[in-house]
Amino acid sequence: MSEPISSSLPTRASGPGGVAGPGGVARVRPARDLAGTVRVPGDKSISHRAAMLAAAAGGRVTLEGYAPGRDAASTLACLAALGVAVTRPAADRVVVEGPGIDGWQAPAAPLDAGNSGTTMRLLLGLLATRPFAATLTGDASLCRRPMGRVVEPLRRMGAQIEGRDGGRRAPLRVRGGALRGIHHDSPVASAQVKSALLLAGLFAEGRTSVREPALSRDHTERMLPLFGVPVRRDDLTVAVEGGRPLRAPARVSIPGDPSAAAFYLAAAVLCPGSRVVVPGVGVNPTRIGFLEVLEAMGARIRMRIRDEAASPAGDGPTGPVGEPVADLIAEASDLRAVAVGGELIPRLIDEIPILAVLATQARGTTRIRDAAELRVKETDRLRALAEELRRLGARVDEHPDGLDVHGPTPLRGAACDARGDHRMAMALAVAGLAADGETAIVGAACAAVSDPDFFVNLRRLGAAVDGPDDAAADAVRATGTAADGAIQPEGSASP
Repeated sequence: MSEPISSSLPTRASGPGGVAGPGGVARVRPARDLAGTVRVPGDKSISHRAAMLAAAAGGRVTLEGYAPGRDAASTLACLAALGVAVTRPAADRVVVEGPGIDGWQAPAAPLDAGNSGTTMRLLLGLLATRPFAATLTGDASLCRRPMGRVVEPLRRMGAQIEGRDGGRRAPLRVRGGALRGIHHDSPVASAQVKSALLLAGLFAEGRTSVREPALSRDHTERMLPLFGVPVRRDDLTVAVEGGRPLRAPARVSIPGDPSAAAFYLAAAVLCPGSRVVVPGVGVNPTRIGFLEVLEAMGARIRMRIRDEAASPAGDGPTGPVGEPVADLIAEASDLRAVAVGGELIPRLIDEIPILAVLATQARGTTRIRDAAELRVKETDRLRALAEELRRLGARVDEHPDGLDVHGPTPLRGAACDARGDHRMAMALAVAGLAADGETAIVGAACAAVSDPDFFVNLRRLGAAVDGPDDAAADAVRATGTAADGAIQPEGSASP
């Protein structure tokens, strides 16, 4: 066992969610025999879309299983600032009520998307159709991320959008109005670009279509029929017709987030003698690339399919949201290296950090390519993964669009930096479970951005994890779930 490493801890808390000082430090020690059942938060991608469509449709919609993290709460705060009544009677239940998009009001201040690229890009599509001006901004990390890929086609539709670097960086000021449908050939497979244009197309004249080079997440296309909108798909092209009224269902059920599940599954695979069950997880075909790679690596993982998530009966139209759901079971496994790239990358883009951790313990060299998109996430994840895994003793080669990870390599405890990136924090924690000695992760409380109970759940499974302390994690939670008072607890006066 290595000596305590307090003196060598990085002091930076760089980027969104980073928490400086001891309050943001998690200490992880080697683990084995992890066992139990973990329920993950509701799917973050689906939560964003369900809230926006509910607010645009109008009426009263209950969102069951809404994601508890800060990113999904940023969407609720922005909708509240547009005059939509948002209440949260429970951590995983949200009620959205209002007159619909025609009743949205010009916001009195810039809309703060926090660290959520989904909030900014999808809401930009909806705001481009409104006859008022609004400004979208976010934290320092979000304001560095590329927005031109959404701004350019929205301008072609008729939206007036200004921003830094010619509209390629936030803050963005949009003045919407009458839009016309277009066809857009997207140079990248991006669910956010596709969804922003489809949402704008709902209120544009004529047909709006998007073609991708590979299929990205299709949650928007699957959800639109629940709100009364037919969707046409022809291979990699998806289209909607403008002018169709949205019809709000009474209730939408949101399955568990497969990206959150990935970290617990990986912990079970890496730690000897472990078996972990994650029930009720969304297994949309565009989201299970990680599970397919786990199987290719030889991991012992099973999927028990349930029925598709559905909206329980209530007032207004109800029905399936088109998202298959399964219980996932993972056990300790010996792994072999794989090559990952091409059309598989959009289907596991958020899981590459934990895939790189698994690769350190796989026989051979795991090659990850075509993942340059990771350089414009919450941090440059390719560089961050290479540097932080090397701290733990991993052998990693960095490439412009990916990584080579050589294994199996014994990991050793070290001081690491989450760099304000929630997926880095969770990936490094799982790596620490497989390392010899103590691993300390600075800024670990940012895991609460997507999974507020991540470290609590690891302890429940039997992992030896100390911190991050409750105050640090609560600070991250509070910036989202409270949303500066914009989101009202049930029984409070709505704005």
